[in-house]
Parts: sequence; C-alpha cells; structure tokens
Amino acid sequence: MSDPVVLLPSFMADARIWGAQIEALSSTHAVHLAHLGIGPTIEDMAGDALAHAPETFALVGHGLGGMVAVEMLRRAPERVTRIALMCTNCLSETPPAAAERELRIARAKAGRLAEAMAEEIPDGCFAPGEYHDMVVQFARDMAMEQGAEVYLRQAAALQRRPDQQRTLRQVRVPAMVMCGEHDSLYLPRRHEFMSGLIPRAQLVTVPDAGHLPMVERPRAVNEALARWLQDAPQALILNKI
Repeated sequence: MSDPVVLLPSFMADARIWGAQIEALSSTHAVHLAHLGIGPTIEDMAGDALAHAPETFALVGHGLGGMVAVEMLRRAPERVTRIALMCTNCLSETPPAAAERELRIARAKAGRLAEAMAEEIPDGCFAPGEYHDMVVQFARDMAMEQGAEVYLRQAAALQRRPDQQRTLRQVRVPAMVMCGEHDSLYLPRRHEFMSGLIPRAQLVTVPDAGHLPMVERPRAVNEALARWLQDAPQALILNKI
C-alpha cells in the first residue's frame, strides 16, 4: 500500500498552494494537509505537525514548510519514509537578514502587513509570463487572509530557525530537492548545495517557474513528485540526533 503523503504549506500560505497536487495524488495516495500550528518556533511547528500526522508518511514541504519538514525528519526519522523539499533553506538566518526581517516585523505591528508582505514575497520571485500577475495576486491575497498575528509568529520562527546541515547529511530515505528556475527568494544554487548534502538526492529545477512552482507549473511538479514517490527506499534511515 502507498504511504500517505503529508503536505506542509509555506510562509503565510495554506493548503490552497497544493490544489493541483491534491488532485493528482489523491487517486493513488491518502493526502494529509498539515497545518503549521500556533507555535512560535520551527521546533514547535514540527511537534504539532507530527502529533497530527499518520504513523508513517511521505513528507513534502515548501518554504517554511520545508524547514518544518526537516525538523520532523530529525525528530521522528522512523516515521518519514521519503522527503521532498521545495523552495526552502537548510541554513539558519544570517544576522543581516534577521535585521532586515525585524524591520518588516515592525511594519506588520504598525498595521502595514501588505507593505511587509510585498517585501517578503516580491513580484520578482515569480516567473515572468502570462500568469505572473495572477500568481502574485494569489500569493498576496492568501498572505493577507492569514493576518498579522500569523505573520509575526512565522517571521519570528524564520529568524530563529536552526541550521539543519547535519540532519540533511544523515538522510537515508528517498529525497528530492526542488526549486523554481526564477525563484529569487531561495535561489537554485542554494538547492544545489542542499541536494549535495543529502545522499542520493534528486535535484529538480522547474523551468519557467519561480517561488511557487506547484502553482506556476503544476504538471511539471506533479510529474517530479510521481517519480520521487516511486523511488526505491534505501537500506538505512536517518539516525535520530
């Protein structure tokens, strides 16, 4: 029987980003839509997601959700049968980036969430083309619906996120690292670095896609996920650290 697939949303997003993947995967897998919870740290979010996840599962995370996914794997390697990390980062936030984020947090506290989000997710992080403006509006509308309270909590979690290089080096389950060709938030070269840390990881760069490849190029993402789900497991799993 196929493992259930747990989908983790990204920063200031929800299950809507996975619409095309839910449709494609539901015919062959049980799909579980995870929530990042109300905890103020990546560790809290991972604990909440694990508490509501199936006993064993394949795990897909995007952006912030990808960081939570790695922490879930670190905590419960025996439960994660495979992992896909999309448009994310395994490194802790640098002091300059944390300082810049602090300015955006101040704007959100002052009631200027739209301004903060325009800086967090700029127009240029999505691929140019016919649907660019629609994707930008989709992401902005979804973020505004999450609200300032969620923004403040998730932004603080990003500031305090742990370095997970050691975790990735010890991965022994089928792994895929995916990015959009035009993503300026989490650059392709960062994904090359991450995939280099993970033994036997698949690296997928989606052409004509930016920070939301599952929305911008759903067919390509679905095909990559299908290949990853069929990849044979390795003999060992990650040692809990």
